[in-house]
Amino acid sequence: MRTIPPALAAHLGGDATTTCNAWRLTRRDGVVQGFTDHDRDLSFASTVFAAASGFLASDGEEEQGFSASASDVAGGFSSEVINAADLSAGRYDGAMVELFRVNWADPTQHVLLSVREVGEVTRAGDKFSAELRSRANRLDQPQGRLYNRRCDASLGDNRCGVNLAPYRGTGTILAMNDRSHLVVGGLGASATGFFDRGVLTLTSGDSAEVEAHVREADGTARLTLWLPLERAVSAGESFSITAGCDKSFATCRTRYGNGLNFRGFPHVPGSDFAYSYVDGERVHDGGALFE
Repeated sequence: MRTIPPALAAHLGGDATTTCNAWRLTRRDGVVQGFTDHDRDLSFASTVFAAASGFLASDGEEEQGFSASASDVAGGFSSEVINAADLSAGRYDGAMVELFRVNWADPTQHVLLSVREVGEVTRAGDKFSAELRSRANRLDQPQGRLYNRRCDASLGDNRCGVNLAPYRGTGTILAMNDRSHLVVGGLGASATGFFDRGVLTLTSGDSAEVEAHVREADGTARLTLWLPLERAVSAGESFSITAGCDKSFATCRTRYGNGLNFRGFPHVPGSDFAYSYVDGERVHDGGALFE
């Protein structure tokens, strides 16, 4: 149950109100930022809430029970407050957002309306829109591990254990056909497909996932990215690249020699096998599906 401070309750009960919205955002790295849709900065709860940040909230609904409600907040990029690079780097993913209603004429009169998390973020030019999900959304997220044939670890992390040093490369951008297709040099020693599903990191810090890597006869390579780069890159810009993994047991064992650390369940029969029947052609002896 939400308790409204007496002073704010008296103000809200008057003939005219001077209230606005304020958001306090706490990123996972501990950075705290404040925003308000008022036309001047506000300070309360040990936080300065910046005005002119372009933030605008949509209508939201609160429901009883465990339903996962959501609302949206939109804004524009500001080099002093929030920028495209931080957003692209995922620094706001899963950030906690506290929504306040505050009397801008007397900021000591404020009330916490809800606590939410940043969900899906979409961008359009120099503007963005972020979904604010209620904490009940966590109840919809998978907990623990799933029994899948493919590995659920990230290549090179502690659960995987692969040393990525032998699977890295460096090179330079030779040409950019568009933001999803690059012609690069320096990868001539790597066969086609070696960097499929890998990660390309430019010297500027921008990164992108590689969909396909094709080696050309002249020693250059073509890289196709899953998503386009945030900016155009110039010829001569250098980069580093890491090989990827398709999460299959065969790749883990053959390419990386890491079969003992495979974090999937390759021998678990799939639904097609579990619901199949004896037909005289397939062997149902309970043996391993992979050797």
